[in-house]
Amino acid sequence: MLNRTALEALTQRPLPFLASAWPWRGAAYLVAGLVPGAAAGLVAAAAYGGTLVTPALGLVTGLAALAGSVPLVARFERARLRLVDAVPLPDTQDRRRREAGLVVMTVVALWWIDLVMLAVTVGGPLVVALTWFVQPEATPVAGVLAFVAGVLLLPVAAYTITAWAGARGAMVRAVLAPQGSELGEVLRSRARLVDAYETERRRIERDLHDGAQQRLVALTMTLGMVGLDLPEGSEAARLIGVAQAEAKQALAELRELIRGVHSQVLTDRGLAAAVHDVAGRSPVPVDVDVSVPGRLPAPVEVTAYYVVSEALTNLARHGQATRGHVAGRIEAGTLVVEVRDDGVGGADQAKGTGLTGLADRLAVVGGRLSLSSPSGGPTLVRAEIPCP
Repeated sequence: MLNRTALEALTQRPLPFLASAWPWRGAAYLVAGLVPGAAAGLVAAAAYGGTLVTPALGLVTGLAALAGSVPLVARFERARLRLVDAVPLPDTQDRRRREAGLVVMTVVALWWIDLVMLAVTVGGPLVVALTWFVQPEATPVAGVLAFVAGVLLLPVAAYTITAWAGARGAMVRAVLAPQGSELGEVLRSRARLVDAYETERRRIERDLHDGAQQRLVALTMTLGMVGLDLPEGSEAARLIGVAQAEAKQALAELRELIRGVHSQVLTDRGLAAAVHDVAGRSPVPVDVDVSVPGRLPAPVEVTAYYVVSEALTNLARHGQATRGHVAGRIEAGTLVVEVRDDGVGGADQAKGTGLTGLADRLAVVGGRLSLSSPSGGPTLVRAEIPCP
C-alpha cells in the first residue's frame, strides 16, 4: 500500500525509505515552522523595541496580533500538514477553538522545538564530518574518522527527522480532528453498511439454499424417475437424459454460487476449515497452514475469509502461479493472514484486482492490508486484523 503519513513511511525497509521523498518532506515540514516563528518574533520586536509607550500596551498589542493571525496561521498549519500526513482533515463543530489552541501552541513553543530538533539532528553529523575545518589542529587520521562517522550519522538523521515530523503531524491531527469527530462517525457508518451488506448476503444464501437449490434437486429426481419409465434407447429417453444432465450442471453451478455468496463452512466450522475449503476448490494447488485457537469474532473471520478468497482468485486468474500458500496465526492479539504464490507478480490496485475493496473492508475492522508484488514475482498479500 502507498504510505499516506510519515509515520507509516518509517515502516519501510531502510534503503527504500532513504531513497524516498519522506525524509525531505519531514525536513521541509520542520523548516516551515520558521514562518509562524518569524512572524511572532517580528511582533515581539515591534511591541518591545521601544516603539510602544508601555510594556503593558505592548503585551496587549501582541495578544491582539496573535488573535488576529489565528485564521492565517491555522490555514498555513493545515497546508503544511500535507507534507507529512496526506489524509484529509475533516471539519469539526468547534474548529475555530481548536485552531486557536493550535496557533498558540505553535507560536509559543512548537516552532522553536522543531528548529532545535532539526539543528541538532542535522547539525551534529555535519559538525562531526567537518572536523577538519572546525578544528584545524586535529590529526589527519582523526579528521578522516570524524568525516566517515558524520557521513554514517546522516542516514540516522533522516529517520529522526521523519519520526519527529510524523509525531508533530499526528499531534496536529489530534488537536484539529480528535477521535470521535466526524471522521469517527464516517467510520462507524461504514461499519454499519458492511454489517448490513453481510446480513443481506446471508439472506440471499439462505433463499438460494432453501428455494432454488431444493427445486433443482426435485427436478433432477423427477427427470430421473421419468427416464426409468421410458424405453431404453428411445429419443424421449435421450432427451430426458440430456435435461437431467443440464439440471445437475445447473445445480452444481448454483451450489458454487452459494459458496461464493456466503461460506456455510465458515459459519459452522470456523476460519481454518473455510480456508481449507476454498483452497481445495482452487484450480492452482494451495498449501494451507492456518492455526487459530478456537473461534474468532465473526467480523474477523468473515474479513479474513474474503481476503483469502480474493487473493486466491487473483492468484488463479492473474498471477500465472503454479502453487500458492496460505498461512494464518495470532500474533499479539492480531490475526495475521498471508497469501503468497510463485507467479509473475506485478499486482496493482489500479488494475481492478479487488485489492482496494479488501483494504476498505479491512479498514472497517481496524485492519491493514500490505502487498508485495514486484515484477517477476513472487506476490505476497498480508492482512493484519485486530482480535478484540
